[in-house]
Amino acid sequence: MPEIVVGDDALTELARRARAELVDDILPFWMKHGFDGAGWLRGAVLDDLEIDDSRPRHAVIAARTLWTFAVAARDLPELRDELLGTGALARDLLLGDFWDATHGGVYWSLNPDRTVAEDRKQIYAQAFAIYGLTQWYEVTGDEEAHGAAWRMFEMLEAYARDRVRGGYLEALSRSWGPLGDTALSARDLSVPKSMNTNLHVLEAYTTLLRVTHESRAQEALQELLAAALEHIVELAPFAHCNLFFDMEWTSQVDTVSYGHDIEASWLLWDAWEALALAGVEDRALEERTRSIALLLAEAVRAHGVDADGAVMYEGAPNGVVNDTKHWWPQAEGVVGWLNAFQIAGRPEDHAAALAAWAFIEDKVIDREHGEWFAELNRDGTVRRGIAEDVKIGPWKCPYHNARACLEVMRRVA
Repeated sequence: MPEIVVGDDALTELARRARAELVDDILPFWMKHGFDGAGWLRGAVLDDLEIDDSRPRHAVIAARTLWTFAVAARDLPELRDELLGTGALARDLLLGDFWDATHGGVYWSLNPDRTVAEDRKQIYAQAFAIYGLTQWYEVTGDEEAHGAAWRMFEMLEAYARDRVRGGYLEALSRSWGPLGDTALSARDLSVPKSMNTNLHVLEAYTTLLRVTHESRAQEALQELLAAALEHIVELAPFAHCNLFFDMEWTSQVDTVSYGHDIEASWLLWDAWEALALAGVEDRALEERTRSIALLLAEAVRAHGVDADGAVMYEGAPNGVVNDTKHWWPQAEGVVGWLNAFQIAGRPEDHAAALAAWAFIEDKVIDREHGEWFAELNRDGTVRRGIAEDVKIGPWKCPYHNARACLEVMRRVA
């Protein structure tokens, strides 16, 4: 992590507000609404708190919830026991109903009755399971979680890693063989590789290396970081991450995802810092990672931020094409620009982080029912009548917003 910011009144106040939001809103909401009385994930919780348990449950939500409550228990020791209680529910689901006892790894989704809905091995889901289980192991010493994380790592290395061209495949069948439709969601393309999946494998391996100090995690992370910098990041006409690729890393679309770009800016640097802490000495890789992290943060400021400080959803090389404002890019903006300010001291990054948080407090946090609205129109009004209009759902979880609060707390003294 970059050097902690000390003596900045505005960021000190940001850290205070982030902690309050985490402790008083996000964590209590998920402890109350995330699971039913039997410890089963909710299918969906709508903005008005109506429950819809007819929807499938996804391994990604269980894994992200596990990670959130593990880190929160570590960083909020006064709340440790109750936070671990909720985390244990997610842990038991990942290693229980979601776990494929025959082939290893986690299923993509389960039906409401806990039978398997989609059994494919989406590498994105495996990465988040590694991420959550590894963090849980660090906090609790749970050896079963530790072993499961390493088994998934070995599966990814054996079946999903492209050892010729670098990076990791998008999805495989239940038995880790070829799969026809690899698309992560209805918004994504069915392609062999994607930025999103590789970014979150990088994130998972960063945590795995930090917690275990294992050389095999170091080798895999170093190779993936180099591949991401070489193949995913595009510097023209401005720094951004290409999103979808064929096996040879040829980009398939020119879409710019501002939220993913600002998220990548700090996750790439975080990966380098884990490598450096593990003893890796590679000045060229360090400088390239630092440069790209700063270029991405600067480009999102220049091309993807509205006058109110909010991060818009998508663009193209010639401008914004989707000006809606989703909850998660705002959270990533706070961390991404704070990270950039820490490593370069640019006042524009300082201001952007504070502006993103101000927008969150003004428009994104639901002061009536709790948690954060999923999507807003450009004018800051809540988007209604869409499938994503939920507080809890297949893609709506405590990971982005809780992580932003936790990162601010860690980075500001």
